[in-house]
Amino acid sequence: MGISGHQSPIPIYTSQGDAEAFLAYPYLFNRNGDWIGWVNRLREVYSVLGNYVGYVSNEPRILRKRATSKLRLRLDPPPAPEHFIAPPIIPLAPLMPDLTSSVIDVLMEEPDRLHTSDCGELRLDID
Repeated sequence: MGISGHQSPIPIYTSQGDAEAFLAYPYLFNRNGDWIGWVNRLREVYSVLGNYVGYVSNEPRILRKRATSKLRLRLDPPPAPEHFIAPPIIPLAPLMPDLTSSVIDVLMEEPDRLHTSDCGELRLDID
């Protein structure tokens, strides 16, 4: 379903309860409405460049195993979406279970993994 469809965007929270991203399936946006990634049917999160970032948990948060021995292939991202406008009212975050030491909250600990297509250290050179 596209951005302009009838699906309401899902706020993605940090472990502190802040809504830092929105999922309008399959696209992920930051609070400014910029495209920062996408989610596949397995709830795996990828950056705009197609690099694996983590997964969407039930709360929902974007989590990642701290150490992963399983290398994931880069995937081709979907076509760039239209600009997104974040909803003016965001529900309070649900109570969230504590994370184990083997899992990190990507939006809190590694937010640079989800950057816009025109910034970030992993951006494509346009030269």
